[in-house]
Amino acid sequence: MEPRLTKKEEALIRETIRNKYSQVAAASPGSYFRYPTGAEGLRRQRYPLDLMRDFPKSLIESFCGVGNPFSLGPIHPGEAVLDIGCGAGLDTLLAAKMVGPEGRVAGLDATPGMIEKARAHAVLLALPNVTFQVGEAESLPFPDNDFDVIISNGVFNLTLDKEKALKESHRVLKPGGRFMLADMVLVAALPPEKAGKIENWYQ
Repeated sequence: MEPRLTKKEEALIRETIRNKYSQVAAASPGSYFRYPTGAEGLRRQRYPLDLMRDFPKSLIESFCGVGNPFSLGPIHPGEAVLDIGCGAGLDTLLAAKMVGPEGRVAGLDATPGMIEKARAHAVLLALPNVTFQVGEAESLPFPDNDFDVIISNGVFNLTLDKEKALKESHRVLKPGGRFMLADMVLVAALPPEKAGKIENWYQ
């Protein structure tokens, strides 16, 4: 069992993650990640590019997801969707197109700069069924049984209390709701010289 983080370590990790993604929001994600981002990342992850023809270039370039949560199942017209860790809003806005005007989508992110960028993209696309707000996965600012679907892309690996975050996701999902998660996991133990380092959370 890994040692628990101290409050000071938790605060450092959260602050460093917010700082990193504030920088990503202000620049191109391609300079911060070792995997394909932007249009190339979307193509490799087999996103439905036909649904994004009217997406502004800045929104396409902002994509830095690690996978494609939409590959895990359909999102239906009229549904309510929550995007945990929405970043600059690409997955959220794509979900808004899928649910149509009778549905609704909420995007949540811990980085204020990302939320500002996501709101600007929503304005450009004139999608009235989308809202964005700052918040944490471990404390979702939504009522019980509020969403048909939760999507998340490359965020739960950064969440400090994953058990609490998963309980919160379960709480806000309607009975029979779907949790469509794309993320990164370790497939083997880290070498001793890297294991247990705080920096592992935000590199």
